[in-house]
Amino acid sequence: MATLPNLKTRNKIRSAKVAGVLPLEWLPRISVMDRYLSSQMLAPFLFGVGAFSSVILAIGSLFELVRLITDSGLSVFTALQIFALRLPGFMVYSFPMSVLLATLISYSRLSADGETTALRSCGVSVYRLVVPAIILSFMVTGMTFVFNEVIVPSANWQAKSTLKSALNQENIQFKNRDIFYQQYGDIVQEDGTTTQGLVRSFYARRFDGKEMQGLTVLDFSQGQLQQILSAESAVWLPQQSVWQFRNGATYLIGEDGDYHSILRFEEQNLRIPRAPLDLAQEQRSAEEMNITELSRYIELIRQTGNAKEVKKLEVSLQQKYAFPFICVVFALVGSPLGMRPQRTTTSVGFGVSVLIIFGYYVMLFVFGALGQVEILSPLAAAWTPNAIGLGTGIVLLTRVN
Repeated sequence: MATLPNLKTRNKIRSAKVAGVLPLEWLPRISVMDRYLSSQMLAPFLFGVGAFSSVILAIGSLFELVRLITDSGLSVFTALQIFALRLPGFMVYSFPMSVLLATLISYSRLSADGETTALRSCGVSVYRLVVPAIILSFMVTGMTFVFNEVIVPSANWQAKSTLKSALNQENIQFKNRDIFYQQYGDIVQEDGTTTQGLVRSFYARRFDGKEMQGLTVLDFSQGQLQQILSAESAVWLPQQSVWQFRNGATYLIGEDGDYHSILRFEEQNLRIPRAPLDLAQEQRSAEEMNITELSRYIELIRQTGNAKEVKKLEVSLQQKYAFPFICVVFALVGSPLGMRPQRTTTSVGFGVSVLIIFGYYVMLFVFGALGQVEILSPLAAAWTPNAIGLGTGIVLLTRVN
């Protein structure tokens, strides 16, 4: 039966209510066991972030930058700048690995010292013991997602731009020649029904960032070629949401395929989607875009009818959602593995973590490839490795219990 607060406590509560603030004593508290287990995982987690980030950086960036300094004359200052810009992208990969290492090492030490046995003898179940690890993994999942969305895409893009500029390579942020765009939509048939098909084909020979040159537009809106527009240049007018074509001609095509008339013009506005301009300006890879930007780019590519590229990008989009939750999977796998009777040192734990991580990334690559060749859906391709890892963790946890 719950006891009432004493007079001193009641006076504190009354004073807090008057001030509009509740005392800290009445807030939910973390148990001593949870604080202890969390503190045991913190040091291995920080060690893992540093160790795994160093290894990945050395393999993925450091050797390349050293080679560029010696062979291509890249300045040390620029190399350090690029190194710093690439760091967030590599740290994101180290977060799940560090969760695995932290749970494996900390629970192994608790098991080897008999602390796990003592806690279980007090009535604490194995499932309750892994709660702090699960909470930690969800916190790291959120941190990974924020890094992937806010920091990594822009940092990767800036690193690539800085490197190209330092090496005097072409560093334009748009496609400067041969811009193709095919617009698909509803086409009215002779019987009045509509069907999906090619509505318009757009081609520009060159693009300087503002103006397109050497344009040809084919109109198929009525199910067959209706007209051909040819112009020297064209610009997008955002206020009117139209294209302004300059110094060109419109060729009207009859049903028999012959030219019926030619209409020449100095300026002519045509309401065509802005998509060709977006397609020319968007040159970032999936790693250099966040979820919103990648989703918009997928819609743009889908309009061109490039189904293979759309499928590849959709797999990358789903992987952006699925990747942060690897932290939860690794926490469920590392915790029961650490509760085994034999003691796991930091070096052995690091090695075991590397093997598990290698196996997981092999699965990630294989299932991603299956999604790109349309054997699996993008959703299944991205989330199946997580599901397999989650099932493995639950099985291990059940066996330990």
